Amino acid sequence: MNNFPSICEQFAKILNGKNTIKQDVCSVSLHRNFKVMVQGRLSGSVTPAEVMFESLDQSGNALCMAEIAILEEEIPRFMYSIVQQGMIVSALHNHWLYTEPSIMYIHIQTIEPPLNFAKKMAHSFSFLSSYPVA
Repeated sequence: MNNFPSICEQFAKILNGKNTIKQDVCSVSLHRNFKVMVQGRLSGSVTPAEVMFESLDQSGNALCMAEIAILEEEIPRFMYSIVQQGMIVSALHNHWLYTEPSIMYIHIQTIEPPLNFAKKMAHSFSFLSSYPVA
C-alpha cells in the first residue's frame, strides 16, 4: 500500500515514539521508565513497550499487536481499559524470574485501522503508573 510509510509515521506520532519499518511491519519501540533488578542487577532491557502493525489491507485494516512490560499492580486497570476498547489480551505472563519489582508482560492484538489502534493504546497507557517513553 502506497501510504504505508505515512501511516507508520502517524502511528508513531500518536504513541510519542519513533517508527521503524522492517519487512512490511511498522513498529514503535518504547520502554517503561522504571528501575528493575534481575537477580540483584539493574537491567534496562526488560521493560519494553512494543506497538506494531502489519498486513495492511485495501480497506485500511491491519493486524495490530503490542507487548508491554507491566507492573503487577497496573494489570487490572490496564487490562480493563484494553478489553473495554474491544481489543484482545492474548497473553499475560512473566519473562524473567527474580525481578524486583515483579513484572509481567501483556500481549494485545486486534484487526482494525492502525491509527485507531494507536489511539486506543495511547489511551490505555494513561492507566499505567508511567507512560512508555521512546
